[in-house]
Amino acid sequence: MIAFAISSVLLLAGLGLALRRVIVGPTPFDRVVALDLIGGLCLCLIVMFSIFFDQGVLLDSAFAISLVSFLGTVAFARYLGRGETK
Repeated sequence: MIAFAISSVLLLAGLGLALRRVIVGPTPFDRVVALDLIGGLCLCLIVMFSIFFDQGVLLDSAFAISLVSFLGTVAFARYLGRGETK
């Protein structure tokens, strides 16, 4: 229980710092990386809750979120990369 509480607080702190980078980020690439980090941290939270509450169905949703997050990051990075070459 203590490990769950400590890890939740640390993950939420990381989420807050990544959200700050999304808002303040000097370049669009920094914002893309921060959004990817937010997706990964949310994924960690979902998996942690799945283990703690013994709900296997949350792992299925975590897999779907990870796939969408990865594809969104790749698409956004390609879009930004294409804009820089013009």
